[in-house]
Amino acid sequence: MHHPIPLSTLEARDAFLARHLGLSPAEQAEMLASLGVASLDELIAQTVPAGIRLAAPLAIAGPTPEQEALADLKAIAGKNVLKKSLIGMGYYGTHTPAVILRNVMENPGWYTAYTPYQAEIAQGRLEALLNWQQMIIDLTGLELANASLLDEATAAAEAMTMARRVSKSKSNVFFIDAACFPQTIDVVKTRAAYFGYELVIAPAAQAADHDAFGVLLQYPDVSGAVADHAALIAACKARGSCVAVATDLMALVLLKSPGEMGADIAFGSAQRFGVPMGFGGPHAAFFATREANSRSMAGRIIGVSKDARGKTALRMALQTREQHIRREKANSNICTSQVLLANMAGFYAVYHGPEGLRTIARRIHRLAKIFAAGLSEAGYALATDNFFDSFDIETGEDTAAVMQAALGAGYNLRPVSATRVGVSFDETHTRADLAELFSAFGVSADIDALDQAVSGTLLPGALLRTDAILTHPVFNTHHTEHEMLRYLKRLQNRDLALDHSMISLGSCTMKLNATSEMIPVTWPEFGAMHPFVPRDQAAGYLEMIEGLADYLRAVTGFPAICMQPNSGAQGEYAGLVAIRRYHASRGEAHRNICLIPKSAHGTNPATAQMCGLEVVVVACDDNGNVDVTDLKARIADHGSQLAALMITYPSTHGVFEEAVKEICALVHAAGGQVYMDGANLNAQVGLTSPATIGADVSHMNLHKTFCIPHGGGGPGMGPIGLAAHLAPFMADHVVAATGSAERPNAGQGAVSAAPFGSASILPISWMYIRMMGGSGLKLATETAILNANYVASQLKDDYPVLYMGSQGRVAHECILDIRPIKAATGISEVDIAKRLMDYGFHAPTMSFPVAGTIMVEPTESEDKGELDRFIAAMRAIRAEIRRVEAGELPADSNPLKHAPHTQSDVISSEWTRPYTRDEAVFPLPFVRENKFWPSVNRIDDVYGDRNLFCACVPMEDYAS
Repeated sequence: MHHPIPLSTLEARDAFLARHLGLSPAEQAEMLASLGVASLDELIAQTVPAGIRLAAPLAIAGPTPEQEALADLKAIAGKNVLKKSLIGMGYYGTHTPAVILRNVMENPGWYTAYTPYQAEIAQGRLEALLNWQQMIIDLTGLELANASLLDEATAAAEAMTMARRVSKSKSNVFFIDAACFPQTIDVVKTRAAYFGYELVIAPAAQAADHDAFGVLLQYPDVSGAVADHAALIAACKARGSCVAVATDLMALVLLKSPGEMGADIAFGSAQRFGVPMGFGGPHAAFFATREANSRSMAGRIIGVSKDARGKTALRMALQTREQHIRREKANSNICTSQVLLANMAGFYAVYHGPEGLRTIARRIHRLAKIFAAGLSEAGYALATDNFFDSFDIETGEDTAAVMQAALGAGYNLRPVSATRVGVSFDETHTRADLAELFSAFGVSADIDALDQAVSGTLLPGALLRTDAILTHPVFNTHHTEHEMLRYLKRLQNRDLALDHSMISLGSCTMKLNATSEMIPVTWPEFGAMHPFVPRDQAAGYLEMIEGLADYLRAVTGFPAICMQPNSGAQGEYAGLVAIRRYHASRGEAHRNICLIPKSAHGTNPATAQMCGLEVVVVACDDNGNVDVTDLKARIADHGSQLAALMITYPSTHGVFEEAVKEICALVHAAGGQVYMDGANLNAQVGLTSPATIGADVSHMNLHKTFCIPHGGGGPGMGPIGLAAHLAPFMADHVVAATGSAERPNAGQGAVSAAPFGSASILPISWMYIRMMGGSGLKLATETAILNANYVASQLKDDYPVLYMGSQGRVAHECILDIRPIKAATGISEVDIAKRLMDYGFHAPTMSFPVAGTIMVEPTESEDKGELDRFIAAMRAIRAEIRRVEAGELPADSNPLKHAPHTQSDVISSEWTRPYTRDEAVFPLPFVRENKFWPSVNRIDDVYGDRNLFCACVPMEDYAS
């Protein structure tokens, strides 16, 4: 007998859950049985303390089918009004070459990869980043570039702190050119306040009049003016200042480089090299300096080394500079760069080459010159004669009328003052735009005649660059689409990403980045908008952002959400800044102690010191929990000075600490605030929340819990949720307000360049939450916990699980202890990580938070088959280790010590190892079916750091 199926069932509104969650109901039941529990509810009851469980389901509707969610978001996006913007100020229209758009930005082989800590299976991404570094070195005229920073304004703040590190001046003054972008000045003000630096903001010409440890100049400046700063820089350096120049890559294609002018640091945004404006981000900032400053520079550096066969191989250099190692002594708290966007910008230069870039730059400059000449002929006064793409125009009492006429014609100009407007041209503008703009200014002009008149005029010779740029073959080879496509594919083939196998990184939550979530990112309504457009043009963006904020309010329990921080580390910083501002508002600015458990993320102590806080470490007990007795002692020592406790929950040790509410109450009783690191929020959503637990502020890694992909090391987003009393102290923005006129945070200094951080990737999280619904989000959390407990239970006999809760359960990740193995055999966690590559897997997190361990986080998106393949690989590796223990394999010559194995190993005429080639490269049957070949053998990190080389090597070195 057929039972009638109602339409509501056939509509399958929860169909996306089966796309995102890896387990089928049968697999879930089988795994639960293996754990000895009857249901998911029983497992969660054993894992998550009852005292912190939510009393009601998440107040989020849904689930919603994919096509319906996309249609809803398309309707919201349609409320944005797209006009051509000539606003400039660091954001410009650009054409993303279609071959890069389709094969990098929209390609999961590029956007689902992790930070290249496992360099042997990240050689493609590393080569792309080395191209980026070479491009930055060439255009800035400096010797060393990093692999990108978060945005131009935060790069300026990093330049200031680096200047303090390298300058020999005893001064506490940092000088800022008043013609820097206003958002840059605002972010630097925020950062300087907690380092205690004195800022002097004045015209650039006055820089050498001040005894300053650092000087920041803008070139070209906010008005577009270009000046040769060589003499000024020399005068500043003679006084002991370190000089940083904020600059523009497209301008530097034609203009004299900061390095040639004597600058110590050059930085800026690479956005106009093919990366959409996206209402402010994500965009890669570049940062370059002298080689002597290599250990003082923030961010990651890609360097050249050799592998075990002597072949050229790339990896991240000088990792001892990073915050997870140096902690409160770190150069910066930056835990992410903008790798996907840096790769796009680097590929833009590869595709166009030096001549193509010169053509683009000259065309931009020509459009600006023609417009300037036409306005001058019509009687308008220009603020400068020397400019690349931007200039200000005296419009007097006609200013409002000119702005309105331009707006009516479809153009946004830059409002400078009541009597002045500015324009900035970019590669998307055409002669048709010139005609419309002339009309808006009431000017009748013959564009061809003006073109002929200005075609021979150039900037003064002293302002033009005379050196060759981008001479390396990589920038002079791939100019047809066929060549470029094959180059991109060749690089992609060297990288392991989520499109190949699971990436089980503890604390990094490498889950599915669903295609339906990614599609809206490249819609023009989201991609083509300038962050400083009039508010009414961004109605769709603001609605989407507020809708996402509402979702995050429901998830966190906090009434206020700040969307500005564009990485998790920035979220930490913004949260602690809000706490410091709160204390100061109550006359308690003296509170300067930050308690941080020994198990904390490495960014936590680095962030605390950036906020002027003194770090006091709290011990953990034998079970990995915060030692409450030690916490009480530390509070007693510092009570009246206690500013905050930074805590990760579930703990970085992978357990739900049962004393967490007591911990928060103790801090509050002493007058402190609780900052919760949101790295492990994936184990909270729908079960508990930061506010329920007792936190006052928490950041959310949207690139972890809420499905924004990692992009090989960025982009990220780290918005913060705040309790009501902290809401007035979250970041605002000096150029574009973050809310209505009545917003409580009005006037609070910014922490990032754009008002809503990397706004163009927020639709990813909006789509994820909309499609999952509140019930789906809870099930995702429960499934992540089930998967982690299944992996832990399956592996515990081979690798001891270091920490578990009181009922023998882990949270969404588990730590496997490798130390006994190393003591017995000399086999380390690094050897296991390298051997996993031969099985087709990226290694779990190594030696964090406990040295000599690995931390596994399988996420909710992996099915049982993939989990079982990983478990089989780990068990097979343990069997190989037992052969070493038994003396069957030498301790110094076994599959782990020689891993990873490459095709060169297999085809070599010599094979003298005490195991077979088949054992080396096909250790289990499933590996043969889907083999991923590492492109290099194990890399010699020490050689690379001793022979630091961070630019493109000759092509023949790769061929060898």
